[in-house]
Amino acid sequence: MNILVKSSVNQNKDTVAQGFTEDLFLKLNPPFPPVKLLQFDGCKKDDIVALELNFLLFKQKWESLITSDFDNPDEWQFVDEGVELPFFLKYWKHTHRVLETENGSEIIDDIEYKTPNWLLDILMYPALLLQFLFRKPIYKKVFK
Repeated sequence: MNILVKSSVNQNKDTVAQGFTEDLFLKLNPPFPPVKLLQFDGCKKDDIVALELNFLLFKQKWESLITSDFDNPDEWQFVDEGVELPFFLKYWKHTHRVLETENGSEIIDDIEYKTPNWLLDILMYPALLLQFLFRKPIYKKVFK
């Protein structure tokens, strides 16, 4: 399944790219499930981001590896891929893109995921979409 969420902000591409920090990562996490950051190396190839999701009755580890990064005058991007995922996911690839625009930048969250079966893929879609729509006002506030 794929999710694509675009967010326009009023800062240029380079300012937005520099703002993709541990602090922003923590702000982007929705209230549920609570997240404990275990490791944040950054957004460059071979960096690791690891966290613990607290579902109250149980906890799940999520570890992603940054598998590529790219920068040119028009676009900055990096890709994180799940290495250790919660039980309800079997594949995760999230491409983070920042495109330079006339009035600032456009941040694009392009997610591809798979669960253990097609029905769960469909059931997870609204929850995951909401998690990424939650980011839009945060991006606007941080990059105003």
